[in-house]
Amino acid sequence: MALTVFPAIDLKGGNVVRLAEGDMDRATIYGNDPAAQARAFADAGADHLHVVDLDGAFAGESVNGHAVEAIVAAFPGKVQLGGGIRDRAAIDRWLALGVSRVVIGTAALEDPELVREAAKALPGRIVVAVDAKGGMVATRGWAEVSDVPVADLANRFVDAGVAAVLFTDVGRDGLLKGCNIRETIALARRTTLPVIASGGVAGLVDIADLVRHENEGIEGVITGRALYDGRLDLAAALRVAQS
Repeated sequence: MALTVFPAIDLKGGNVVRLAEGDMDRATIYGNDPAAQARAFADAGADHLHVVDLDGAFAGESVNGHAVEAIVAAFPGKVQLGGGIRDRAAIDRWLALGVSRVVIGTAALEDPELVREAAKALPGRIVVAVDAKGGMVATRGWAEVSDVPVADLANRFVDAGVAAVLFTDVGRDGLLKGCNIRETIALARRTTLPVIASGGVAGLVDIADLVRHENEGIEGVITGRALYDGRLDLAAALRVAQS
């Protein structure tokens, strides 16, 4: 299987943005038409997309819903959505509207039974976000840090029907420091769930490094700022991921 590359569209105030280390006050705006951005990624060959409602992550409910719906309508591939999805009604609503998979972070720590029940009823449609600060799980838009190690949270859902674990090193996110390959692989080795890498992807070398460890449980990689800043060509990344 090829490594799945997920171009990222992060939404804040209806705009396409990227944050530095998850800080809402350090947002760079890259566009005001999320649907057009989704089409551009599709034109470059992407068949998967990772969308985050950043405002929703802090509010605990959908804030950029209209923008998400426009993205889903514009993108012919599969859309993975996270940000403020914390109850079953929100999960069902987004799946009904055409989202392929929903990403649950805060609720995975605070309401694990929600994740287990949803994953059992909707196998392959639920992704658990394991966002790390100093090896511990960060929640509520990364504003709070728990005392739960990332592998411990991931392994709570091993037998639940969860599709994958999305691992983000918050300290690298949006900074182009390079993906934390070492910690991503360490997590993949400590869980039987497929792992999606995120945070800090700077160029093709990150994609190639992850491809080399694909057989250890790395399913995919999310990339954002490197694409928007022109440091990573999406078509080239897709070719490397399929090599």
